[in-house]
Amino acid sequence: MKTIFSPRHAGHAGNVELEEGGIVPAYEKPSRAEIIRARINTVSLGPVSEPEEHDLETAAKVHRRDYLDFLPTVWPEWEQSGRSGTAMPFAWPTRGLRGDVPPTSIIAKLGFYSFDAGATFVKGTWDAIKSSHDTALTAANLVRSGERSAFALCRPPGHHAGSNFMGGYCFINNAAVAAQWFLDGGARRVSILDVDYHHGNGTQQIFYARNDVQVLNLHADPMSEYPFFLGHADETGEGEGQGFNHNFPMPAGTSWVQWAAALEEACSLIAGYEPDVLIVSLGVDTFERDPIGRFKLVSDDYPKIGRRIAGLKLPTLFVMEGGYAVEEIGINAVGVLTGFEEA
Repeated sequence: MKTIFSPRHAGHAGNVELEEGGIVPAYEKPSRAEIIRARINTVSLGPVSEPEEHDLETAAKVHRRDYLDFLPTVWPEWEQSGRSGTAMPFAWPTRGLRGDVPPTSIIAKLGFYSFDAGATFVKGTWDAIKSSHDTALTAANLVRSGERSAFALCRPPGHHAGSNFMGGYCFINNAAVAAQWFLDGGARRVSILDVDYHHGNGTQQIFYARNDVQVLNLHADPMSEYPFFLGHADETGEGEGQGFNHNFPMPAGTSWVQWAAALEEACSLIAGYEPDVLIVSLGVDTFERDPIGRFKLVSDDYPKIGRRIAGLKLPTLFVMEGGYAVEEIGINAVGVLTGFEEA
């Protein structure tokens, strides 16, 4: 399996986030990607190459243009305003407030275009975002050109980013952009299977009223787990998208048996949809020792995920999302890929 990986991700480093009453170093850090990259070499998964440059025209079909225009301006405006440290929002236009008038203050813009204080900026953040986007499209192009599979080792991740908002370490929704790329290239239907511990709320929001992209999420119950406000089982799509969104919320403590049953049901739905290509939003924060997850999967479970996905016999693009147990992230993420390859 070929991997696309950009060293430019490392520019997004040293930032902080707000977590449960404190400002803490961001869990989403450069070592995550570097450890996965090293594991790819250790197991000889396949060649690793850097992404080609891509414009944002495909991204503009799943994200609002004003939102995309905002992202590269954050750090320059933050510096020009005389601020230092991490650029982070602290006020949001919630219910009853005006969310239709873009403000001029950089602090207000950060809140206007986000849903939490988890997508923060330092000097190199935009370049990392753009390289992550390019990584996804370059890997998607491999699959579109005939490769059975490819791995987009994206950092920062993307599945919490919606059409006009960032959050949860995510800025551009790499999986969503890749899905649109496949459709623009002639695919009739695309399925996105999100196996991250946290619900891919951005991916759901982008495609909720569409029937050309099926979205399936296996995740922690939003009644008690981040991102909280989306991901319930009764959210099945709207309008033309009715019946094409599928959520599988599970309680804290979920182990392989229960999780695998949800995966089996999701795979059956994918097979019934008959997509031309499958995108896997690959999060491994389902691991038993993940610091911000509460599922109980173990390292031996991850190759099983890859083998089951391979059983769908679809061209498959893997896009890296979450996973914060840094010591094991390489074993677990690459375990899915080797399981897929061995099958």
